[in-house]
Amino acid sequence: MRIKKNDTVVVLAGKDKGKQGKVLRSIPSKNKVVVEGLNMQTKHQKQTRTATSEIKHQEGPIDVSNVMLIDPDTKEPTKVGYEFDGGNKVRVSKKTGKILG
Repeated sequence: MRIKKNDTVVVLAGKDKGKQGKVLRSIPSKNKVVVEGLNMQTKHQKQTRTATSEIKHQEGPIDVSNVMLIDPDTKEPTKVGYEFDGGNKVRVSKKTGKILG
């Protein structure tokens, strides 16, 4: 997967199209990412002996094909490629050709 934790991404499709956010988690086995503040879902928490019932709002997973990485230098969406730099595999911005951190 080309998107990692702490990357800034823009959503390409769905109800949050055009919004940006930081990746909180990546789930490579399901090919999904969880983005901060996007794809909010409600969860109804039942009442227990110690806690009252409540409605929680939490981020849901988004398919990785529906997000695109924001280049930290140009602040524009870019595709991600891989290159070898001295024997190390590094991520590279397809738009600028610079190495991504």
